[in-house]
Amino acid sequence: MEEHHHSDEYLDLVDEDDQVIGRKLRSEIYAEGLSNFRVINAFIVNTKGELWIPRRALTKRIYPLCLDMSVGGHVESGEIYDQAFARETKEEVNLEIAKVPWRFLDKLTPRQDKVSAYMHVYEIQWNATPLYSLDDFVEDFWLTPRALLDRIAAGDRAKSDLPKLVKRFYLEKKSASSL
Repeated sequence: MEEHHHSDEYLDLVDEDDQVIGRKLRSEIYAEGLSNFRVINAFIVNTKGELWIPRRALTKRIYPLCLDMSVGGHVESGEIYDQAFARETKEEVNLEIAKVPWRFLDKLTPRQDKVSAYMHVYEIQWNATPLYSLDDFVEDFWLTPRALLDRIAAGDRAKSDLPKLVKRFYLEKKSASSL
């Protein structure tokens, strides 16, 4: 693992139109409870329609031991969303987006969509369990969207955005071109 992956990196701050207006250290952003920064999330989906869902490592600063999106991370200062998607996908699940089928699902914002940050969401089509980073995750599951939501409803802890994204993209079947 590259050391910068777990360091306190600078993240860009954005306005309501997702235009960069400054930058701050990640630790300061979380300490101040800000939501005007950028993240990416991705779901790995197999041909049976199951989602690959990992459990975050105990060492994670936020949401330790919680269920998570297949890939997720911050867009670092100076990066664009697609660059962060490529970097995080390689770091967390050892997949190169140039070599796997993927698609952009949608862009979400804290105000409109009640998510934690400005977010691009992607989907990777892949049937094998990825060789995930043991620094990031401790176990993993292939679950249907409904089984995942049932598990969270029954008390399994999850990142707050996870059920929102699963409902939106895999149960409500909204068109990805709803921009």
